[in-house]
Amino acid sequence: MLSLLSVAISNENKIIDPMKRGLTVSNMDVIFDLKSLREKIYFWKKDGLSISFVPTMGNLHAGHLSLISGASEKADKTVVSIFVNPIQFGHGEDYEKYPSTLDHDLSKLADESVDMVFAPNLNELYPGGIESDTRVTIPALSETLCGEFRPGHFSGVATVVMKLFNNVQPDFAFFGEKDFQQILVIRRMVEDLLLPTEVVSMPIIREIDGLAMSSRNSYLSKFERACSVEIYSVLVQAAEALKGGFISIDEIENQSVSSLVQKGFEVEYCSVRHATDLAIPAAGNKNLVILAAAWLGDTRLIDNIRVDLA
Repeated sequence: MLSLLSVAISNENKIIDPMKRGLTVSNMDVIFDLKSLREKIYFWKKDGLSISFVPTMGNLHAGHLSLISGASEKADKTVVSIFVNPIQFGHGEDYEKYPSTLDHDLSKLADESVDMVFAPNLNELYPGGIESDTRVTIPALSETLCGEFRPGHFSGVATVVMKLFNNVQPDFAFFGEKDFQQILVIRRMVEDLLLPTEVVSMPIIREIDGLAMSSRNSYLSKFERACSVEIYSVLVQAAEALKGGFISIDEIENQSVSSLVQKGFEVEYCSVRHATDLAIPAAGNKNLVILAAAWLGDTRLIDNIRVDLA
C-alpha cells in the first residue's frame, strides 16, 4: 500500500511538509492542520464559492462515495474530513480497533470529485484534551434508541460536527440515512444554533444481499457476514406488516425482536417511530421509520427502513 508521501510523489504534486501543512494528490488538497484549512476556506469564500462537506471516520466504502457524489453535484467545492472521534465512543467500545486506512482512503478519494481532504490528528481538534472539552448536547433526540444504549454518543457526534462546521463553513453537509438518528440530531443542532448549513441526507447503500454498508462490517466473520443480512430482512417484513395494518405496532416490534434473537442476534431495540422526531407514533401518523440495533458476535449493526402509510 502506498504511503501518503509516496502517493504525493507519484502524482508529482507534493507540497510543503506533509505532516504539518499538507500535500496534493490528483488536484486534491490533503490538509492536516486547522490553519491551512482556514486559509483555503477563506479564499474559497472570498471568491464566492459554495462548499459541500462530507464528514467521515475513514475506512471508506461505496456508501461514503455516494455521499461525495451527491455533495460534488451540489456545490462548487467538496471537502471530506477523515477523523475517528474518540468522544463519541463509550467505555469498552471499538475506538482503539476502529480501522485506520488513510492511504487507502486517499487512493479512493483521488478518483472522486473531491477538492480537499481534512485529516486532523487528535490534538488539532481537541487541543486541551478530551476530558474537559466543551460538549454540545441535544436533549430528547439524543437520549432514545441508540442514545439509551450508548450514553454520550450523540453529544460526542454533535461536538465534533460543530467543530468541523465552524471551520469548514459548509453550505451543505451530507450524511447517510443508515445513521438515521444521527441525521435528526445534527439537523436539530443546526436549527437550534442557527447554523447556515443545509443538512442533506442520502439513501442507504446496501450490499447485493441487502446488508447496509458500514465500516464496521469488516469486523464480521464469514459466518456472521452470512447471517448479518437477516437484520434487513426482518425490517422489510416489519414494514410489510405495518403497511398491512392487521397487527399492532407493539406486535410488530415484538415479532421483529423475536425473529432477530432466533437468528442469533443480541437485540438492543427494534422500534417503530415517527420519522421526523423519533416520537412514539400517534394514531394517524403516516411518516414512519423502523429502526433496529443488534449485536452479532462482537459487531454492533444498525439499520432502518422508512414506511410511508399515506
